[in-house]
Amino acid sequence: MGRVSKRLPTPPGRTAPADATGLLARGLAAGLVAVVAGYLAMGLTAALGLWAAGAADLPGGSGAFVAVLAAVVVMATGGQVGLSGEAGSLAGTQAELTAMPLTVTLVGALVTGSLFLRPLRHHAVARVRDLLALAVPTVVLWLAALGGVSALARHDFPISLGGGSAEETGDLGDLFKDLLDAAQPSVGFTTHVGPTLFYGLLWILGVLVIALLVSRRTPLPTRLVRHHQIVRPAASALLLLVLAYVAVGLVIGLVVAATKGHAAETFAVLLLGLPNVSWLALVVGIGGSYDGKVDGPFGLPMPQILDSVLRGGDGRELKTVDLSSLAAYDERAWWLLPIAAVLVLGAAFVAATRSPARIKPWQHALHLGIGFAVTMLVITPLTHVEARFGLSILGIGDLEALGGEVVLRPHIWKTVGLALLWGLVAGFLGGLLAGRVRRRGEVETPPAADVRTP
Repeated sequence: MGRVSKRLPTPPGRTAPADATGLLARGLAAGLVAVVAGYLAMGLTAALGLWAAGAADLPGGSGAFVAVLAAVVVMATGGQVGLSGEAGSLAGTQAELTAMPLTVTLVGALVTGSLFLRPLRHHAVARVRDLLALAVPTVVLWLAALGGVSALARHDFPISLGGGSAEETGDLGDLFKDLLDAAQPSVGFTTHVGPTLFYGLLWILGVLVIALLVSRRTPLPTRLVRHHQIVRPAASALLLLVLAYVAVGLVIGLVVAATKGHAAETFAVLLLGLPNVSWLALVVGIGGSYDGKVDGPFGLPMPQILDSVLRGGDGRELKTVDLSSLAAYDERAWWLLPIAAVLVLGAAFVAATRSPARIKPWQHALHLGIGFAVTMLVITPLTHVEARFGLSILGIGDLEALGGEVVLRPHIWKTVGLALLWGLVAGFLGGLLAGRVRRRGEVETPPAADVRTP
């Protein structure tokens, strides 16, 4: 008789050795899908926004459009794009730009984060090596793609001073124009690769961590499961809060585009900087503030009330942007306060209903207060805007038509402190309101049996 070979069963409590090669291959495939889809989503959103803004007509044709598109994507991932000018020895230029097109950022984060989590949806518990097998290839591929996009984000544009009669410009103005025409002035941009890759690394790591925190159904490693019921309800509710502000801003923007004219400019703002405006409304609505100014021909395209506040008074002084200063130009700005109260309380109620019934109202307050403070610590700096451009002739002056400054700096720690207070109050009230709603972890007590003596 031949020998019969039997495979011994795996002892209880142990698992068979995982196929490391197969795990790595699946991680690479999933990471590639997440990275490609994320960049395609960002590229499409940025391209539509730039097209609406008129960037398709830039001098230089399709090459210039591709370069600007790449620069917008780089900036959306936290990269640094530097401006530069050249006007020979006759003139000096100064240019600076600090801003994030947050619509592009948000779209890329949502697509990349959701696809990163997709391979884990059928797991009961995620092992640490499963997460690393997904995260490491995603991060490496993301940085490689960012390096490629950064190489495309560079271009130079010639500066045209245009014509003008002697009566309009004067003899001195004509002399300056002739000198600059001879110098062939230009302005361009390029990517600072080192800082871009560093901030891009922080960006993708932040997206992956936030995706794990806000997902209520994605499994966690065994050691982290106990934190699931503490962190995830508040984190997911606060994500809904910031997305709700974007949704409200989108509706308002569509109404403005349909009724007020300038539809192309409005769509450009929606496709490039909608969260910049929406999250500013959240910051101001809870009592936060900004310092800023607008000086020169450049400005903020939307909303008009913000541009009016920043241009008021002396153009060289910083103005405070808060509820009172906005309401001074338009009393409807006071609505930002009750809107914030309703939406933050709604987020607190959602967080409480998603938490186990054993969590007390004071615990809800603590969870939401800390969560809201951390959320504002993340999103408030993203709304920072700083742009400058200046051109001087022979070091003795500026041409006003080619110089300008836009500054909008948030008071970060003031906003974080206010968010903590709002979260504590709203979290406590949300916990009280949720006490009337049946939640996970509650067990109904069966009615007492009707016992009768025969």
